Amino acid sequence: MQTHHQWFTRVETGADIPTIRDIVRAAFDTSAEADLVDALRADPSWIGGLSLVSTDEHGNLVGHALLTRCHIDDTPALCLAPVSVRPGRQKSGAGSAAVRAALTAAKDMGEHYVTVLGHPAYYPRFGFTRASARGIGLTVDVPDEALMAMTLDAAHPLPTGTVRYAAPFGI
Repeated sequence: MQTHHQWFTRVETGADIPTIRDIVRAAFDTSAEADLVDALRADPSWIGGLSLVSTDEHGNLVGHALLTRCHIDDTPALCLAPVSVRPGRQKSGAGSAAVRAALTAAKDMGEHYVTVLGHPAYYPRFGFTRASARGIGLTVDVPDEALMAMTLDAAHPLPTGTVRYAAPFGI
């Protein structure tokens, strides 16, 4: 039986940075994603207020979602990556809570577009759809269904073009 938790979300603080690194490192097979977050913190693509954490009722950090600046051709957009949840707390809603909080924060900042390269069974619940159906692609080969995009505002339909990631992504 899945226990339902109440997750709390907030923008990261400086004090959270080591714990976020621990969560990201633990959530993936290698340190590449944790190193990516560190590199993005030092990159011009970093946007204050778009690194969100989910915590339990005791304030313990459980999940993390990060949005950084990317472009679809020349149109500013955001890239959702990585999304991490502490092992043992995965599939509990902590990641979804962090993603929803990040998307809300981005919309509140006036951002319009978000892209994600991720699991096609997970991200559509937030409103992401296959990017290729919207004329959005990448310069590298990825499974077509893994590249998704969404608009945060129906008044701003997704642009077409090629996603250009921040330099730390290396693509």
